[in-house]
Amino acid sequence: MKVVPGASRDRLAGVHGDALKIQVAAPPERGKANAAVEALLAFLLGVPIRSVEVVRGHSSPRKIVRVSGVAKEAASAKLLR
Repeated sequence: MKVVPGASRDRLAGVHGDALKIQVAAPPERGKANAAVEALLAFLLGVPIRSVEVVRGHSSPRKIVRVSGVAKEAASAKLLR
């Protein structure tokens, strides 16, 4: 996943190479952008925010996120429609 902090709004911006591109309005400081990514993905996937966790790339624009409570195929279908 490619994350762009400091955007004008939170949104799924499409695909960037082999990863999803997500833009969040939160600044890249003290975990604010990571929290915004988790909240946006939880909303888009219809799962509780506690089910979404940034597991790698906390200080990098390239992140790996774990989502519990939804199958990988279902998540892909919801995010790429």
